[in-house]
Amino acid sequence: MTQRGRATRPTGPSGRPRRSDGPRGADRGGAPRGDLAARRTRLREVIEPVVTAAGYDLEDLSVSRAGRRHVVRVIVDADGGINLDAVADVSRAVSAALDAAEEAGGDIVAGEYQLEVSSPGVDRPLTLPRHWRRNVGRLVKVTVRSEAGDRQLTGRVTAADDERVELESDAGPVTHAYAELGPGRVQVEFSRLDDEDLGDDTDIDDDEDLEDEER
Repeated sequence: MTQRGRATRPTGPSGRPRRSDGPRGADRGGAPRGDLAARRTRLREVIEPVVTAAGYDLEDLSVSRAGRRHVVRVIVDADGGINLDAVADVSRAVSAALDAAEEAGGDIVAGEYQLEVSSPGVDRPLTLPRHWRRNVGRLVKVTVRSEAGDRQLTGRVTAADDERVELESDAGPVTHAYAELGPGRVQVEFSRLDDEDLGDDTDIDDDEDLEDEER
């Protein structure tokens, strides 16, 4: 069962939130907007090996604004899902890696920032073979592309490998190569909510609005 997790903000030796001593730019957090893509790339270079070494996949990495600070969101997953204890372990490992990288090469995220590590919510699109494989048994809606035009298909995922996915639809079983499909969307089945935890988005403090999200 997949559960949500949240890491606390990494701190420096004094226990206070880390702040940048670098120059302030067009971005209120201190980094010119042109640097954001480079910062995300640098973050991925530091974070992805840690997540992979722990036995998980880095599904997404984003940097966004929350008041006067940045929020670094890390989405991780694995076959069979990832529980709260595993999320906590990954967040500690990622925080330590960021500390080490900053000590070795300066600020990776300009200014004060908060780290959040979580598992994917049910609303995340299925775009890779592993996403489909991890949702075997769930009802999915997807666009099927063909020369005759696109059409919507809703079916239950019965099998998935590296090349194709099998679904049970109202018209019977169908098989499609991933190249024929758009992003899949898991459909929430309320009759199943008592049986499994589909996951929710990680919450942040209600008094701090996110803005200018960069992905």
